[in-house]
Amino acid sequence: MTSPLADDALEYQLLDRRSFLRFLNLTESSSIPCAMTIRLFRDRLAQTGVGNRVFERFRQQLLSQGYLARCGQIVDASLVQARIQRNKREEAETVKEGTMPLSWKPHMRAQKDIDATWTKKHGKNHFGYKQHASVDKCCKLIRKIAITHAAVADTTVFEDLLDLSNTSRDVDADRGYPSIEREAKLKHPGWRVHIQRRGHATKGISETQKRRNRAIATPLARVEHVFGTLAQMGGKLVRCLGIVRATFVLQLKAASYNLEPPRESWRLVGLS
Repeated sequence: MTSPLADDALEYQLLDRRSFLRFLNLTESSSIPCAMTIRLFRDRLAQTGVGNRVFERFRQQLLSQGYLARCGQIVDASLVQARIQRNKREEAETVKEGTMPLSWKPHMRAQKDIDATWTKKHGKNHFGYKQHASVDKCCKLIRKIAITHAAVADTTVFEDLLDLSNTSRDVDADRGYPSIEREAKLKHPGWRVHIQRRGHATKGISETQKRRNRAIATPLARVEHVFGTLAQMGGKLVRCLGIVRATFVLQLKAASYNLEPPRESWRLVGLS
């Protein structure tokens, strides 16, 4: 269900290639589902929250095989592009309120995504969703994941992503998460939060803070490897409409990423 192929293309490949049939354990061409059946089946799985259960089930299997979350964790987020919606100004205002314009007919509503939003990053506008993740430093495996629309601030789901199963209480994050109140709150239960400092227009950061930011940047680079691999798997783009479908697809991609942990992870847990 995480195939980058469109539903029609997937149906064609099932009819054309024996390898696809063997992968899906299909033996007869008469049992091959059509594109509509594939779409409806995926939507049903998404609506029932199967993606989260698959991700959590595989996470438990990782723990049972010795892939423990160790050495602390890194919390970060990455934008996921969705199909840009071409709406009139009045329609866009209605969509921002979480509803669909009454003038949209059923066939038009089926082609509109009212969950994805616009945001700006590094001076560029982006439309879609945001994938938040907690990655352990040891194995670079995704331990927790959350999907929101693109305009949600990274700090909103920070506490929800903290992995209590990690053997270390160290947490690293970039300058998008700074909050004195948050750090003080998390320090009480034993978390050691290492968040890069961010300067302001009227006041920059000190040399000490710059050195601290550079020290934190080294472990932060590991999470970029994770998002880079997800991008190669098609994780920077979703073709489906709506946050429910997008969440399902991105959860399965995250589980697929964890299926092939880096070789360094095998050595660290003694499985190579």
